[in-house]
Amino acid sequence: MTSVLPLIKKQIIAGQFDNEPEQFQVYTERQIDKIAALDQLSEAQRFEMKVVANVLPFRVNQYVIDNLINWRNIPDDPIFQLVFPQKGMLSEDDFDQMAAVLRSSSDRSVILKNANEIRQRLNPHPAEQQSLNVPFEDNEPIDGLQHKYRETVLFFPSQGQVCHSFCSFCFRWAQFIGDKNLRFSNREVRKLHDYLAQYKSISDLLITGGDPMVMKSDHLAAYLEPLLNPEFEHVQTIRIGTKSLSFWPQRYVNDEDSDQLLSLFERMVKAGKHVAIMAHFNHWREMNTSVVQEAVKRLRETGVVIRTQSPLLNHINNDPEIWAHMWREQVHLGMVPYYMFVERDTGARRYFEVPLARAWQVYREALKRVSGLGRTARGPSMSAGPGKVEIQGVTQIKGEQVFVLRFLQARNPDWVQQPFFARFDPEATWLDHLKPAFGEQKFFFQDEYDAMREKQISPRVYQ
Repeated sequence: MTSVLPLIKKQIIAGQFDNEPEQFQVYTERQIDKIAALDQLSEAQRFEMKVVANVLPFRVNQYVIDNLINWRNIPDDPIFQLVFPQKGMLSEDDFDQMAAVLRSSSDRSVILKNANEIRQRLNPHPAEQQSLNVPFEDNEPIDGLQHKYRETVLFFPSQGQVCHSFCSFCFRWAQFIGDKNLRFSNREVRKLHDYLAQYKSISDLLITGGDPMVMKSDHLAAYLEPLLNPEFEHVQTIRIGTKSLSFWPQRYVNDEDSDQLLSLFERMVKAGKHVAIMAHFNHWREMNTSVVQEAVKRLRETGVVIRTQSPLLNHINNDPEIWAHMWREQVHLGMVPYYMFVERDTGARRYFEVPLARAWQVYREALKRVSGLGRTARGPSMSAGPGKVEIQGVTQIKGEQVFVLRFLQARNPDWVQQPFFARFDPEATWLDHLKPAFGEQKFFFQDEYDAMREKQISPRVYQ
């Protein structure tokens, strides 16, 4: 692995890895006027972007601008939709409120006050993330941890609570708006390790964000290397949730500590840990550049497994052929398709959401077009309050059209793989919109889930 690095760096310097910039350059809402590519848009279009970017977080880097967006197809280009604000991402009333503020005032406190009013209407923390997922120690919440499922703990390192670019549909948008009351983060290594050591049922640690791959390798090593000690033998899998392969693949190729990062992964794998990069790809075009393909190659050489996931998104990938193409290319590059998610009920979801019936149709049609190795992707899956609910199909039972559902993961493990049925609703986009089939008043898990919410029962109860 080390021996090829000088050649790779020479290729980058010579411009053989696409049209990438030599250094990471990022633009936020305050620099949006400095993005030269946007000069082709009208003044009204650029104002609409600023309106939305003052409510929902905006961040894009030059690699994405230069390499992933087809600027001859604006605004319909899927990657443009993925990273740049669009008027429809806010309701008409919310858009008009913020537009009026920007036209009448430049006072940041006034702008922020109105932005926060709108944000509170966008369900900033769905699925009981704050009320049920956060574990406690001595009657105090442990910042930066979520423990929703018995075997898996999520950790939000404070050094990784930003991304190389922001996705316009992000369900964790509340991490990036500067409100400490809405943000998950922790820089205390001891808190994480003490918690993991205490609960032997935890087999998986998911480091998430933001994007942990914005961290320096030294910071990541401080969290990971202690897990090689005997008291953490039960923590078998380390997952890292990241969009970096799409938004900044140079992280694994020519960043100043790329070799150090890959060496860390290699040490963890050789010591017996399963290291999984949970790569977020929303469209096959994100895998087209030579630098991302080199990044995937270098990661695989360390022994890590790259698993891929994405929500189904209107305006971006609401097409079975896009998914089939994406899964085929992922398998070709040695990655493992893992999840098709349903867009969560937060943020700009009205712009991106797809009816559940359509989601199942897209998933089924895409699956029909790939080989068995591409059919490892599960879905469409809703990461709802009770757990991950998969739409298995639409069918007729006793003369009633129904959704067939099951839990892939759940707050109570006993719910997993139990099939249940909901009345077919062609407009439903989320679990909360569904009603039980066959005249039932409640889904089988509802009473227990309601009790969990009332008493704030943790998955630790089921150890």
